[in-house]
Amino acid sequence: MAGVFEEVPGGGAAVVLDEVEIAILRSLAVQLLELVGPGDQPAAGEDPLAALFAEGPSEAPADPALARLFPDGYGDPQADPEDAHEREVRANSAEFRRFTENDLRDRKREDALAVVRSLDSLATAGERGAVLKLADDECKRWLGTLNDLRLTIGTRLEVTDEDENGELYRLPDSDPRKPMVMAYLWLGALQESLVETLMP
Repeated sequence: MAGVFEEVPGGGAAVVLDEVEIAILRSLAVQLLELVGPGDQPAAGEDPLAALFAEGPSEAPADPALARLFPDGYGDPQADPEDAHEREVRANSAEFRRFTENDLRDRKREDALAVVRSLDSLATAGERGAVLKLADDECKRWLGTLNDLRLTIGTRLEVTDEDENGELYRLPDSDPRKPMVMAYLWLGALQESLVETLMP
């Protein structure tokens, strides 16, 4: 999977993807949508404006991948929860989460949906693959989703900074984690190439 994003004259980016790459990216984006959740829709007859001001959760998600996608705004997860200062910091973090997480979830959903739709708009990839062209605003949505996918897969693989060139990257083909590691590395290359196209 050697396709990487390249700059398009006049703005935006393009990448050549084969059918397998399209299927993998679409599947991962759909799984991300399922992980993030469908979002709260106003009930029939309910004021849709009220839904805009609905408060979100105050507790961090229990799923480690979701906790990585929606981290606490303040505090040190390793700090002593009995410390008076830390309790105050955690209370502030909970308050911050109540008023920001719903919007963040909406944005992540919209970005992932944009990725799925752009992949669905591609004509069937032939032997040479299909060319995906993105405008500047689409590039930002793709960048957000690629980042979210890497964070999610990295959390599932328990990747740490110390793993950068560690044994995780030298797994034998028989290891069941190998496909996830390959996807993680490929998404990283896509993300890096897309960032480079957006730099002045």
